[in-house]
Amino acid sequence: MAAISFEEIMFTIMSATQDTFKSYMNIDLLAGKVEKKVEPVDSDVTGIVGIAGDRVGYIIIATDKLSAQFVAKELLMVDEADDECIRDAMGELANNIAGAFKTKYHAQYGSVALGLPLVVSGQLRAISEPPDPSDQASSINVQCKGVTIPFKTADGSISLTVMVYI
Repeated sequence: MAAISFEEIMFTIMSATQDTFKSYMNIDLLAGKVEKKVEPVDSDVTGIVGIAGDRVGYIIIATDKLSAQFVAKELLMVDEADDECIRDAMGELANNIAGAFKTKYHAQYGSVALGLPLVVSGQLRAISEPPDPSDQASSINVQCKGVTIPFKTADGSISLTVMVYI
């Protein structure tokens, strides 16, 4: 089996994210500067999908509530997006992006399995960071190895961050 580089994974995730938004919602996303680490992110809604197989890790999609509501309305074709719609849409979004990644990865490099999407809320911070005692909000500790890819629409109506730890 050919070795896969992290750059290949990164570009696969970028295209999977952009293709998912274009295919399912007819939305063009612009990718920002890629950071080769998982950055702390303020997030109202986070979708997480585990990856298993020849490579093991996570695909994490984090966004603010307004962007999540916009995605939920577009993806689920509803007029209003309540918390349940947002959870469903973010789970579906994470699953679709991970599924596109799985399809490409499997075709080129072999076996890949995906976990069920998990949708949570709270601040994401690196596991090595000490908690802020003044912050009473919940937080989620994540591994600090991987990449962080910010995305947004040209008009700024959607802003999200995709993190990959593999």
